[in-house]
Order: sequence, then structure tokens, then C-alpha cells
Amino acid sequence: MRAFLNLSLAMARGLARDRAAVFFTLIFPLMFLMLFGALFKDQGVGKSDIVQVGSVKVLDGMPDKERAGLRDILELEKTDGSAAARREALEKVRKGDADAAVFQRDGKVELRYSAADQVRSGTVRGVLNSIVQQANQRATGQPPAFALQTGAVEDETTKPIQYLTPGLLGWAVAMGGVFGSAFNLVSWRRKRILRRLWLAPISARSVVGARIGVNLITAFAQTAIFLAVASLPYYGLKLTGDWWLCLPLVVCGTLAFMSIGLLVGSFAKTEEAANGMAQLVILPMAFLSGTFFPLDNAPGWIRTVSEFLPLKHLASAMQDVLTRGESWGTALPVMGGLLLFAAVLTAIAARVFRWDAA
Repeated sequence: MRAFLNLSLAMARGLARDRAAVFFTLIFPLMFLMLFGALFKDQGVGKSDIVQVGSVKVLDGMPDKERAGLRDILELEKTDGSAAARREALEKVRKGDADAAVFQRDGKVELRYSAADQVRSGTVRGVLNSIVQQANQRATGQPPAFALQTGAVEDETTKPIQYLTPGLLGWAVAMGGVFGSAFNLVSWRRKRILRRLWLAPISARSVVGARIGVNLITAFAQTAIFLAVASLPYYGLKLTGDWWLCLPLVVCGTLAFMSIGLLVGSFAKTEEAANGMAQLVILPMAFLSGTFFPLDNAPGWIRTVSEFLPLKHLASAMQDVLTRGESWGTALPVMGGLLLFAAVLTAIAARVFRWDAA
């Protein structure tokens, strides 16, 4: 126990004295949270720009009350009905200067939009479809048999910070686990500290246990700082139900990503090589796991690949327990998968592990 405590203290002091390690482990991920949280704090649906070419009866005949209600979501620009005006309107849509062009030809209302922005085009189609249905209702005098009411499953007060915090926290835990173990292993091997520990009367369990303990303390510090900052009134994170389950998820995630760091550190011969190999693993994984942005509109093969990445499952489970009100039923399978992943990679790392650089 004394050897374990001394090693833990030495590793903690080494981490605290390494300003670069402190910055990239604690401050760098927090900067992303604060930046993204501020950028998307008041995110909403902007107005859609529509060019009306000539006379369109369903738009021109709208009652003033309905027209006033559309001003918050539509910006309507009206031009003459000439062929040149139509070509110019379509060109604006192609270039992205307008979201859609609408005109009436042979008694039919035609809408032209760009498929490049599916969100905008979907909004425009929905709004114009509603306008046409209301015009048909006024013309026939018969109300529709059914009415559709839409709404988000989340509460109206839900903010983007509810989704940014779990993903970026998972990424911070991954960075701390991989870089902490990989750098430490390579540095100690080059300085022959590992060889001295091998020859000293210290068990391998004490060395590994001390490294795990320091990494877990760092991960808990990351979690506390992330949740404290995100919960500030400016960002407005709201924790739900069994949010504290993020702590055992952090433990399992740390062990999983430390195993990746051990494997990287077993192969790398210098700190620079360890940095490159760790970046090659973590950075693509962060994007492919949906840490920075959702993968709903990503190609199918990307979503398939993400299912095999531990960071994707860690971030998703963190989001479930922190902001979606989920409990043990969601957390336990992910925790088991992360521990299994850690066991497999640790076994591989043990077979290629080298005490000395020679």
C-alpha cells in the first residue's frame, strides 16, 4: 500500500507540473464546451427566403392575419412574372441566395428548392403545403377531416447544451485516458524508470493501480468541472434523474481508453510518436462517434462504423443518464461493453509490452 501511495503521489505531481498535459487534459476540452455552448446557446430556426415569381393566388389571397403569422418564418420577395425573373429566381436558389422559388403555371402552384439543405427545404415544403391546404379549405368551405399537430418530444426549454455536454465530456475522458497512459508509459521507458521499477521490490499491480488511480482522479475532476460550467445559468444544463450514473460510466470509459493508451505506448518509441498515434486514434473516433455533431444524416456506412467505437457508446450513455432521464437499464450494458473492451486490449498490450526501450 505504501508503494502504491508513493507512486500515485509521484504520478500526480508529475501531471500537475506538466503544464501542457494539464492544458490538453482539463482546459482544452472545456474550451470546446464553452465555445459550442455559447455559439448554440440561442440557436433557433431562422427565416426561409422565398422568391415569389409573378402572381400566386394562394399567397396573394392570404388573409392579413395568416400573412402576419408567417413573418417569423418566411421572408417573401416578390418579382414580376417574366421568364427572365423566373430564371433569375431559380439561379438564386441554385446558388443558395434563396431557399426556394414559387410560381403559378397553368393553375398549378410550383415550388422549386435546393436539395443541398434538407432542413430548409423541408421547412419550406411544409409551410407552403399548409398554405395550399388552407386556401383549398377557404375555396370549398369544408374543414379537413383530420388535423395534424406537430411538436418536439423534448420540452420547449431544452437547449443544445443538453446534448453538447455529454458528448464533449466523453471526448475529454477519452483524451485523458489515452494520452495519460501512452505518454507516461513512453516517457518512463525512455528514462529507464520502468526498468528500475521492474528491478525494484514493487509489484506490477501497484504500478498499474497508481496509474489508474491518477487517471480516475483526473477524469472525476473533468466531470465536476464540465457539469459545474454547463450548469451555470448562462448555459443552462439541466440534469435529470439518475445523473450520478455518469460517474461509473466515467470509470469504465477511463479504463477502456487507458487500454488504448497502453497499446499505443507499447508500440511508440518516443513521445512524438505516441502523440501522433494517439491523435490518429482519438480524433477520427471523435468525429465518427457523433461527439461534435449528430450522425442522423451521415451515410449508412459511417453509422455502421460508429457502432464499433467505444466513444460512441460512452457519449450516448452519458447523454441518456445526464439529460434523458435514463437509469441502470441503459448504463449497465454500456459499462459491461467498455470493461470487456478494456480487458481485451489490455491483454493484447500485455503481450507486446516492453520494460526497456532496447
